[in-house]
Amino acid sequence: MYIEHIAMYVNDLEKAKNFFIKYFAATCNIGYHNQTTDFRSYFLTFEQGSRLELMSKPDMTDEPKAAERTGYAHVAFSLGSKEAVNELTQRLKADGYEVVSGPRITGDGYYESCIVAVEGNIIEITE
Repeated sequence: MYIEHIAMYVNDLEKAKNFFIKYFAATCNIGYHNQTTDFRSYFLTFEQGSRLELMSKPDMTDEPKAAERTGYAHVAFSLGSKEAVNELTQRLKADGYEVVSGPRITGDGYYESCIVAVEGNIIEITE
């Protein structure tokens, strides 16, 4: 068994799609649009085959996202090396994204950084 994909609702579908393409080398399908409900989505695929579905529809609720809350906490991407974590963290920071931790070695041994991106959601970058 494996996780087939993770889905995330966003307000700005194109901006979210472009974020993952730019920083995480995602490839994207042509997208889906339900004409009746105006639901739209993209499936993004990453190098090792994991997938993220980005979804949007009109009139969604968008409550503030506290970092420590119940539910999904973050999505983590493994880049393969500490150098890659450092480089991407600096690139994201230079592009105006908030780095909330790291790069650092965590208590459980991960080398990581965490950024706030894609409409207030946390993205973890690990080696």
